[in-house]
Amino acid sequence: MYLDYFGLNEPPFTLTPDTEFFFDHGSHREALNVLQVALQGGEGFIKVTGEVGTGKTLICRKLLGVLDAQYVTAYIPNPFLNPTALRMALAEELGIRFARNIGQHRLLGLITDKLIDYSAQGKQVVLLLDEAQAMPDETLEALRLLTNLETEKRKLMQVVLFGQPELDQRLAQKKLRQLRQRIVFSYRLDALDRHTVGEYVCHRLGVAGCTRRDLFTPRALKQVHRASHGIPRLVNLLSHKAMMAAYGAGARSVTPAHIRLAARDTDDTRTRPHRWVKLATTLLGVLALTSAGLLYAYGL
Repeated sequence: MYLDYFGLNEPPFTLTPDTEFFFDHGSHREALNVLQVALQGGEGFIKVTGEVGTGKTLICRKLLGVLDAQYVTAYIPNPFLNPTALRMALAEELGIRFARNIGQHRLLGLITDKLIDYSAQGKQVVLLLDEAQAMPDETLEALRLLTNLETEKRKLMQVVLFGQPELDQRLAQKKLRQLRQRIVFSYRLDALDRHTVGEYVCHRLGVAGCTRRDLFTPRALKQVHRASHGIPRLVNLLSHKAMMAAYGAGARSVTPAHIRLAARDTDDTRTRPHRWVKLATTLLGVLALTSAGLLYAYGL
């Protein structure tokens, strides 16, 4: 690939939510701060929403990494579960051993005992659910009932919901108003603005070992923002493919032409063709992008 060519130690724009690349800036920093402050309060639900690709999973994993020993965390990345499966998943995350044919009343009792035990140790249990917009209504209600467990001072378990904007639409239903009223803190992740996209790209390049601040030209960064709408996942896709195109063309910097080539190969981007892009460059870029896509898809 292009790592040695551009002097990098690792791929800078992978789609895997790697906390080493966490962008401690803007709405990402604010979201993490809101979560930490809210958890210190010890009550209710906390909700973080954002469009697809804005970094919700990365923030979730970052939060898991920064919480100290005071917290016991349970993480469910795919909550498309019925109420029974949700309770079983929670029990597994809390390290509770149980028979698969256990009755739900007995399982709830084991969960309650575990939560009380943690509370007696001075520990705070936090349940984090990613992709929460996928939860069935009956499972959301079962989740609310789980948070009824409390001492005279505080809840035995806090819940953090990460979801797409559809989660807000789900919670707006009258039948879920009891859960909606328990959401103490909410935060909405925004897309990156033009200036922040440039800082984001430079940040990821720096973490990957790049010592150059001009690897992407200013006009290229402007084009990245325009084509990606400021969505971090699309920024990563475009930047990766553009670097492959620059590498394939033997260029030392990523230019707007490379970004346009990348955008043509990426769904959900906004771009328009420019007549002045030479045919040879286009063909070379397409060949590089095709090879890059195969390598990227198979993790090579």
